[in-house]
Amino acid sequence: MKTILDEVVESVISFNSEKVVENCKKALDISIDPIKVMEDGITKGLRIIGDKYERGELFIMHLIAASEAVKKALTEVIEPKISESKERRRSAGKLVIGTVSGDIHDIGKNIVAAMLFVEGFEVYDLGKDVPCEKFLQKALEVEADIIAMSALLSATMSEQRRIVEALVAEGIRDKLKVMVGGAVVTEEWSRQIGADGYGENAVEAVRVAKRLLGREG
Repeated sequence: MKTILDEVVESVISFNSEKVVENCKKALDISIDPIKVMEDGITKGLRIIGDKYERGELFIMHLIAASEAVKKALTEVIEPKISESKERRRSAGKLVIGTVSGDIHDIGKNIVAAMLFVEGFEVYDLGKDVPCEKFLQKALEVEADIIAMSALLSATMSEQRRIVEALVAEGIRDKLKVMVGGAVVTEEWSRQIGADGYGENAVEAVRVAKRLLGREG
């Protein structure tokens, strides 16, 4: 028999934002733990979409649609309930993410942030056009494990290098991992600037973040 969590999954994989919200609320109304709703509902649905994307059955527009479908449910329904709950979910790590200074593209970054959150990371999303100093300030404030930087323009790639250099200058480079991504970014560029990981897409970015913190599986 289909459960309400099955319905959450179905609404996620059908990219129906209103249904995701509605089904999450129904699950909470019958006292299902919000963490369970997220892990056995939203996360399960996003993993199905991620698997289909990797097999070439879905495309980037589907990842965007999925991210938008779950965003409202996460921010308006799930996260407030988790905050209220005495039983916090186990954190996979703290991650500061943003699109670098001079770049206002954030769709890909938003997808990565949403998927990292549902996979258990404490995500601090700084938004777009984020200056170097803000990345460092937030990372120190929350004692981040990872800084993740997105750049969609070749003109802004150098900001990723600048942030890595700033971490070195501040003497905190060895205290956290650095991930980079974005349409113009490559594995070679990641190595060149001294980053620890590169995510070609959102699914890969989640896998890399887990690997960097030894959280695979």
